[in-house]
Amino acid sequence: MEHIDLMKQEASPTGTRAFLANSDNVAVTIYIPKNLRDTAKKETELRGTTFSSLLR
Repeated sequence: MEHIDLMKQEASPTGTRAFLANSDNVAVTIYIPKNLRDTAKKETELRGTTFSSLLR
């Protein structure tokens, strides 16, 4: 089954989310400005977490 099949069946939002969440993980690289990354890292440190966990 693919996402298009869910759309054709008019699946519920919960069913669609379950389909999209129950899959293998893949690595993704994103590029953001250094100052944005540094600011986000400082903010997450203040919250007692890490930048990586914020993105997960």
